[in-house]
Amino acid sequence: MGCFVFATKVKSYAKVNLSLNILGQKDGYHLIDSVAASVDIWDTVCAKPRSDRLINVYMHGLGSENIPPERNNAVKAGEAFVSAFGTKGADIDIYKDIPIGAGLGGSSADAAGVLNVLAKLYKMKDRAALKALADTLGSDTGYMLTGGFARMTGRGERVRPVACKRRLYMLLFLPKEGVSAAECYRAYDDSPDPLRQDSENMVKALAAGDFGAAAASVYNALGEPAARLSDGVKEALSAAASFNPSAYAVTGSGSGVFALFEGEALCRWAKSRYKGKLRTRVVKTVMPKDAKVSRLASPYALTEEEIERAKGE
Repeated sequence: MGCFVFATKVKSYAKVNLSLNILGQKDGYHLIDSVAASVDIWDTVCAKPRSDRLINVYMHGLGSENIPPERNNAVKAGEAFVSAFGTKGADIDIYKDIPIGAGLGGSSADAAGVLNVLAKLYKMKDRAALKALADTLGSDTGYMLTGGFARMTGRGERVRPVACKRRLYMLLFLPKEGVSAAECYRAYDDSPDPLRQDSENMVKALAAGDFGAAAASVYNALGEPAARLSDGVKEALSAAASFNPSAYAVTGSGSGVFALFEGEALCRWAKSRYKGKLRTRVVKTVMPKDAKVSRLASPYALTEEEIERAKGE
């Protein structure tokens, strides 16, 4: 994998939803309460400045070359950056390693990566303005700008960093086919979870370094709808359960499933003994550099009182 000579480069990390709860709908959008964490899979985004205002994006790997430019969020992000901040354009290469359609945030990671690399290239330091722009591109793109452990509320655009005292290890099970997020939310609406759990227990468990409590708080309201829509998700959930992990769940709207274990050795043990046909990958949570320097809550973060009000809507 190589970038342009004299190019600026950033890593944009995948995420796993440790909890994902649906609180209702507002203005045509689903309201969520989710705790997400970055894991050590990333796309590499390289940018070389142009003398004009054009944005050219070249995708590499995992079939990403076939994404039409008009449907590529990375292209939209680059064009939005130039328009918003009045900079010159760039030639951008994106080297994919985040599986596509797996609920790991690959598309949002690419959009966020483009925003981050252009901000670095053109020395744009207004992170609040960058976050506001990211929110126009996708519900979790703002979170993906920094990553790390965070709680997302509203449509996902309200982001608050979450303290975590330990690294988490997971084995991913990755079906070939993805799940449409829109279809998954519609399937949830057809049969919503009456429990309407929240993520407060997960937040407290992570802050305390209580692995058992964190494992007990793993939950995804979209897991059951995703399994109804996809045989691959059903197979992945069954495979994950067969190793008796501390917890397992769909991430995002699928199709990826993670099995949470107490350590890396157990993850590798399960991976070595899995005889099915799904792709598997051992991952661990990471704290990206941007998350380390952005520990103050976003200006778009909810207060605890606002979270409580959102639950009642």
